[in-house]
Amino acid sequence: MKILVATEKPFAKKAVDGIRGIVENAGYELALLEKYTDKSELLEAVADADALIVRSDKVTAEVIAAAKNLKIVVRAGAGYDNVDLAAASARGIVVMNTPGQNSNAVAELALAMMIYMSRNRFTPGTGSEIQGKTLGIHAYGNVGKLVGRKGKALGMNVVAYDPFIADEAVFEADGVKKVATVEELYKASDFLSLHIPATEQTKGSIGYDLLMSMPKGATLVNTARKEVIDEAGLVRALTEREDLKYITDIAAGNQAELDEKFGKRVFATAKKMGAETAEANINAGLAAASQIVDFLKNGNTRFQVNK
Repeated sequence: MKILVATEKPFAKKAVDGIRGIVENAGYELALLEKYTDKSELLEAVADADALIVRSDKVTAEVIAAAKNLKIVVRAGAGYDNVDLAAASARGIVVMNTPGQNSNAVAELALAMMIYMSRNRFTPGTGSEIQGKTLGIHAYGNVGKLVGRKGKALGMNVVAYDPFIADEAVFEADGVKKVATVEELYKASDFLSLHIPATEQTKGSIGYDLLMSMPKGATLVNTARKEVIDEAGLVRALTEREDLKYITDIAAGNQAELDEKFGKRVFATAKKMGAETAEANINAGLAAASQIVDFLKNGNTRFQVNK
């Protein structure tokens, strides 16, 4: 069995060494394709691979068609919209992610973004503190929970909305108030931290009405996906509300327009960096390798996302 690690942006050496140890100790072969610059290189490399580990690399229908022996793809990270799930499912290929491995890195970034915006992007002038402010968390999963706990530690009041978690004890255990509707969440939040995935239901769902309902001086923090933002609605809200701010780890499609019109009230990282820590890099890579070995040896599909 051959396990291919295909990473245009490679894992750290420590992660690669760890992946190799997991794979070879299980009796499998490890192949590496790093820093590739053309899709043809990936198509050639996957031709005889039984398993594939990627980061943000695109696993398209073409890639899947070229991988005649492929049984499993693991995206080392939480998001998996870079993998064509329909094409994989049509071939009976299992697709997994590695939930939780990058969570702390993303949570720390979200809190840092709040402080950065509250202090005028570290430029001269009177800023504000986040202590005592209300932090709203949209989706209380692995990252959302950590953001809430860290916000509490910094003296913030934390509220959260997640329609998929019915048990209020999950929120109460963290000292977080569960709200009943997304409208109630935004209306209460001085800082709103977004953690929803990009699905047909969520794409473009965060727009003018929700933003306009937020308190004076509120900041929307997006470490999720740019697709969940209604960008035209965002422009309209920022235009009408000169007190609103937006900071994102995924540059908007209209980021140049946002920067030109709203100056210091908006900010986007140059490239998505939520999971870009040495620790997250290693954790996600090792988890991906372990999940593949567990699947190949024991048929474990716990983290399958294309069921």
